[in-house]
Order: sequence, then structure tokens, then C-alpha cells
Amino acid sequence: MYSDINEPRQTLSKDAIKVWIIRETLEAGAGVVVLAVLLYLGHHFSWPAWIGWILYGLLVLDIGGMIWSWISSYFRYKNWRYDVNEEFLQMKLGVLNEKHSLVPMTKIQSVATEQGPILKKYRLCSVTVDTMGTSHTIPALPKEEAIALRNRIARYAKIREVES
Repeated sequence: MYSDINEPRQTLSKDAIKVWIIRETLEAGAGVVVLAVLLYLGHHFSWPAWIGWILYGLLVLDIGGMIWSWISSYFRYKNWRYDVNEEFLQMKLGVLNEKHSLVPMTKIQSVATEQGPILKKYRLCSVTVDTMGTSHTIPALPKEEAIALRNRIARYAKIREVES
């Protein structure tokens, strides 16, 4: 029935890599700070040695996870694709486990753009599409492109703006 659907070709902004690296570094950095404080407290209050070993192990895992997130950000960007037409919103993502989503325009209930502080610095937005049971996000699009995409999806899905 839908054999004529092509692979999605639209890509995210190249700045998505920077945004993801900054976000992951901040998250992992917070973990490093907490573990460093706990290690200091452990030495200061003479906690048992096994607690120190566990904290050092968690610190190594946290730093390793941060390094992996830097590498995986590039692959995540390289494998993220989306496309929109009058019938479907298509999203293809995933490095090891590839996920290809096809959302019918008739099932879309709302569409919104979001912009946090890191995205704002790079003039990017995320577009979130809600259906009855799920939510789908296209991350890190240039702001103008995200707004145009949001409006196009709303027009295709016949979503009306609600007066407050």
C-alpha cells in the first residue's frame, strides 16, 4: 500500500553535534562534581575503603560515559533523517538499532517548537509532534526551519490554534 514512500532525506543542523556534546558534558560534569565531593568527604571523614573504591569506579564510568557521548553525538547526527509530506511525517534515527517512524498526518493532535538555553545559543529549536499515544521530537533544527516545519505540519494535519 505504501511502497512508494521514499527514505527521509532532511537532516538536522550540524550544530546539533555541539549542542548534544555540551548537554552531555554538563550532565556528566554534574556527576563528576558530586562524586568528587563524596570522595573528598570519604577521605575527610575516614569512610571505609570499599566506599572509596565504589566511588572511584563510578567516577571512571561517568567519565567513560561522557567520552562515549561525545563520540555517539556524531553518529546520532549522521543517522538522523526526517521528511514531511501531506500524508506522513517520517523519522529515521538510530546508530545500532535503526528506528523508522511513519506518523500519519491524520493522527497528529498537536505540534510545538521548543528552545532551551543551549539550543537558543545556536539559534536552534526542536519540533515536537503529539499523537494520541506518543510524542515524536525532531531535535536541533535551525529556528526558521523549525517554525516553517511546525506550520507546515499543522497545516497538513489541519490543527487549529486554540484561543486561551
